[in-house]
Amino acid sequence: MTIRVVVADDQELVRSGFALILDVQPDIEVVAEVGDGAEAVAAVRRHAADVALLDVRMPRRDGIEACREISGDSGCRCVMLTTFDSDEYVYDALHAGASGFLLKDVRRDDLVHAVRVVAQGDSLLAPSVARRLVEQYTRPGAARPRRPDPRLDVLTGRERETLLLLARGLSNAEIAAELVVSDHTVKTHVGNVLAKLGLRDRIQAVICAYETGLVAAGDPPPGGAPRAGSSPTSARNRPPGTARGGDPRDVPGPEDGAVHNNGSHQRS
Repeated sequence: MTIRVVVADDQELVRSGFALILDVQPDIEVVAEVGDGAEAVAAVRRHAADVALLDVRMPRRDGIEACREISGDSGCRCVMLTTFDSDEYVYDALHAGASGFLLKDVRRDDLVHAVRVVAQGDSLLAPSVARRLVEQYTRPGAARPRRPDPRLDVLTGRERETLLLLARGLSNAEIAAELVVSDHTVKTHVGNVLAKLGLRDRIQAVICAYETGLVAAGDPPPGGAPRAGSSPTSARNRPPGTARGGDPRDVPGPEDGAVHNNGSHQRS
């Protein structure tokens, strides 16, 4: 299947460079290059794009607003591209529905990898962005609701357990081992969690778990103490967003580099 991509950046040389990198891939087609967020939304609708690469800062409508609109009315997945990595942009973009957040100095191979990853329904962050996200929700003294959040009432007990383990950074295989179920059953639980809570991917599931108070900084790892033979940095003690093995979505990038103008040119 060919991945249809819209590239949106107000700097012509930047967007043309990204488009050139992607368009030579056998499984990727850049269907439009545009210079602002409003044009990006229109191009996604016109071409039924699978992935939109959105610069955060653009005229008329910025990338975050464009991402919010695209995520709300289509199946297109958004990857934010920026020279800035401030907390404000990261959190706003993820809450708007972004599936990836990469800095513009991303390596060529990692850009291609990011498009393929999000097109498959997974999510990806640049390492620096992932660290900031984890630190925000796991720092000592981070706010935690005092009462159970009613948003979680729609989940079954097993689905709530699955969400907790997702937030602790476990892969599907590790969750299956923890719950003593099959990988297929875990995928079903994860899908149900995302659907019931209106979440697009695992990143948003992690955010939801911390925001609702299901998980908080300082909570013990799942299953209590680590199993015999496990190290303090094993999966059970690892913050979400950090690299781990056993699941393709856990690999930051092909070389571990990413976890993560005014005119426009429309391609037919």
